[in-house]
Amino acid sequence: MGLFKPDLYRNFAIGFLVGALAVGATSAQDWSAELASPAHATTAEADRAAE
Repeated sequence: MGLFKPDLYRNFAIGFLVGALAVGATSAQDWSAELASPAHATTAEADRAAE
């Protein structure tokens, strides 16, 4: 009976993928602000400065 069976590695891989998807899903809302083009970012800052 070996300590590290192939099932263990597969479970680690599945757990890593599920965790990565969970982190990605929780931070996906922040991506739109970081990925906005400079023109959109400038107009958003201009709108805030005008207020």
